[in-house]
Amino acid sequence: MAAPKTTPPPEPKPAPCPVCHGSGEVSRTVQVGRKRRTVGYQTGLCLNCLGSGDAPE
Repeated sequence: MAAPKTTPPPEPKPAPCPVCHGSGEVSRTVQVGRKRRTVGYQTGLCLNCLGSGDAPE
């Protein structure tokens, strides 16, 4: 009789980045004019995790 096959435990998932919360993108407000009116948001790459969404070690 063959020995029972055992599967290795799955690797734990990395923690999400605390800055972008795992999305890989961060948004900043866009302001225009002399009075600095807010007109919207612009998204960009998270510089903490470089867009991977995983917490840096």
